[in-house]
Amino acid sequence: MLGIHEIGLFILSGVVLNITPGPDSVYVIGRSMQMGWRGGAAAALGISCGCFVHVAGAAIGLSALLMASSTAFSILKLVGAAYLVVTGLQMLWSRPALAASIDEPARSSLQRVFLQGVFTNALNPKVALFFLAFLPQFVAADAPHKPLAFLTLGLIFIFTGTLWCLVLAAFAARAAYRLRKSEGAIAWVNRALGGLFIYLGIRVAMLETR
Repeated sequence: MLGIHEIGLFILSGVVLNITPGPDSVYVIGRSMQMGWRGGAAAALGISCGCFVHVAGAAIGLSALLMASSTAFSILKLVGAAYLVVTGLQMLWSRPALAASIDEPARSSLQRVFLQGVFTNALNPKVALFFLAFLPQFVAADAPHKPLAFLTLGLIFIFTGTLWCLVLAAFAARAAYRLRKSEGAIAWVNRALGGLFIYLGIRVAMLETR
């Protein structure tokens, strides 16, 4: 009815793409090591919400606008790159949390982790272009409700990705339980995540539309 075809292949492709190691996985694992399961789950949900922004954008044509308009693409690229670099620098300069508070992260800390996950994806034009290129492969050219078809496929992709990130968070939190008791180790995790954000910011700034 929606014009979606090869749904099984789409789900399989989405799962493979989701489990392929990348910045999102590293972010979830890093936050899980820092803050335990709740921190990793907050990161995973933030990433998923950021992806939903691009799925909705692909459904209503904003992603196509980014590809067609070099000005719009450049503005989003620079805003996203600046956000990532600033966030990375804040992580590099931050002090590790006290060991007594690591297992019970404050609500404000979890909100910050969630929002970082949202903005990391929402402000990355590369994610927008990915959905614009990937989703149409599984929607018929004569589909009567293309926006709804894109939205449906995007939600399926986000759902499988969220499940995988939550699994990663659980395993990473359990494996790093003792590590989280060491402020020195947490400091190194902060530096690693900060370096990752700065690297992603530079990559985003250098991204060119095709």
